[in-house]
Amino acid sequence: MELPNRGQIESAAAIVGRAMAPTAQIRWPLLSRRCGAEVWVKHENHTPIGAFKLRDGLVYFHELRSARADVEHVIAATRGNHGQSVAFAARVYGVKATIIVPHGNSAETNTAMRAFGAELIEHGHDFQAAYEHAAIIADERALHMVLSFDSTLVRGVATCGFEFLSAVGDLEAVYVPIGLGSGICGMIAAREALGLRTLIIGVVAENAPAYALSFEGGKPVPTTTSETIADGIACRVPEPDAVAVINRHAERIVRVTEDEIRAAMRHYFTDTHNAAEGAGAAPLAALLKERDQMAGRRVGLVLTGGNVDRAVFARVLSES
Repeated sequence: MELPNRGQIESAAAIVGRAMAPTAQIRWPLLSRRCGAEVWVKHENHTPIGAFKLRDGLVYFHELRSARADVEHVIAATRGNHGQSVAFAARVYGVKATIIVPHGNSAETNTAMRAFGAELIEHGHDFQAAYEHAAIIADERALHMVLSFDSTLVRGVATCGFEFLSAVGDLEAVYVPIGLGSGICGMIAAREALGLRTLIIGVVAENAPAYALSFEGGKPVPTTTSETIADGIACRVPEPDAVAVINRHAERIVRVTEDEIRAAMRHYFTDTHNAAEGAGAAPLAALLKERDQMAGRRVGLVLTGGNVDRAVFARVLSES
């Protein structure tokens, strides 16, 4: 896959800018003290869907409307943020959307997708099962399927990295969670477009290590399970194009445990009073894991989303 260049990212930013303002990047003193570094947070939890994925949905549907004006109904599979993005953007561009989610998916995220006008279908035990079912329905009903990773989505998400790296100069490293890979590929694209040397460090859950295994093995390596509180990075079948970009351009991939993710969710709340979903908190967990290695450095964290169910968040906050 060819990464988007600066002109393509800037054109994507113009599309995104019609629906949302740039998100803030903030240096939080308590968080910096905790991490022993100068820590800047990119607040993608403050988009209209509470997550970074809205960017790629808006760009995708803009391109879809330009190239395929005949498309009236789309389908997608999700654990949450991709589905919200598709539902939101589909409404903006006057397209019907059907979203497939696994059983046991976040109840509040499901409610949000329905509020944006999407038809919701529950199927399977995890994202991969929902994804495969969505492909079957797409074929049966002749629907356009919005994949969870492709070059247009990367171009949309790259606007986040472009904002962040342009606004905060001389970041030595940025930690980015890896779901199917659009977020980290977008950050890599932004760095390359700006001609920077910022290290891009991927983060996965120890319970969903497909991309870490793929990085270590030099090729896509699927896993059989992906049980983690971090829905947004609960991937067990990696995308080959994403693996190729990550393996070529990322500095390393850090695995974080469930306890480390939950602790990072609490730290975000106590140090910044922001709610962070598991995937959004994973970069902070990784930086804390590498605290000694990154001491005194200027580091960025992408808080990719804040869409965590109230009951789940209450349990996490009550833990010590």
